Amino acid sequence: MKWVGGKRQLLPELARYVPKKFGTYFEPFLGGGAFLLMLQPEKAILNDFNPELVVTWQTVCDNPEQLTQLLQEYQRNHSKEFYLDLRAADRDGRLENMSSIERSARFIYMNKTGYNGLWRVNRKGQNNVPFGSYKNPKISDANTIFAVANYLNSAQVTFMNGDFEKAVSKAKTGDFVYFDPPYIPLSATSNFTGYSAEFGYEQQVRLRDVFKRLHENGVHVMLSNSDVPLIEELYGDIKGVQIEHVSVKRSVGARATSRTTVGEVIVHG
Repeated sequence: MKWVGGKRQLLPELARYVPKKFGTYFEPFLGGGAFLLMLQPEKAILNDFNPELVVTWQTVCDNPEQLTQLLQEYQRNHSKEFYLDLRAADRDGRLENMSSIERSARFIYMNKTGYNGLWRVNRKGQNNVPFGSYKNPKISDANTIFAVANYLNSAQVTFMNGDFEKAVSKAKTGDFVYFDPPYIPLSATSNFTGYSAEFGYEQQVRLRDVFKRLHENGVHVMLSNSDVPLIEELYGDIKGVQIEHVSVKRSVGARATSRTTVGEVIVHG
């Protein structure tokens, strides 16, 4: 999947701070799962707030063959009209009647063909991403789907759909938790009280509190975020925790070809 804020560019840096041994792996903001697939832990509890994303991960695990077949059909039918018709399924009641395989195929198809790889919904939970002008999008990537399915079925994996704090409630000493939350906007950090979003300042503080509690309970914790002053304010005084500053190439702005080096942090302890 394409995923805004995906971790592929950051993987070499993240790998430097993975504990040599750990029990269960927890990832409360799963997204595209690049770090999970690099680690391939034997036991994992995986969560995301996006229900369509979680359904898709579960379907890749349970029904990769049927999913691939439906995506092949979508590949043949690919057009702007087909995209807009599928997008409307969360407005006209069709989505509620779709099977998990149909919902997953819709999610992957729209992720691969929507503008700039975005997945964005309005306050009613309706996707509003315009059609993307891709010449030949790879909608049915059978090799990747089956490779991911093979890993998921060889491991003890649990998927959850909900709040990040609940997703790590069973983490204990020796486990490993990786937090990849929605990043703090670079432009908002000069006025912390004015920072507002669906995952805003209060959520970032609550996340810090969860991070600190896990760390103090002997859980290996790691977090990635923007390199902004708020990170030092939130995590700088936690005993035994280090903040690493890294630079990665990312697409910025509306154009996918617009790439620049941005500062990010890896907080670990």
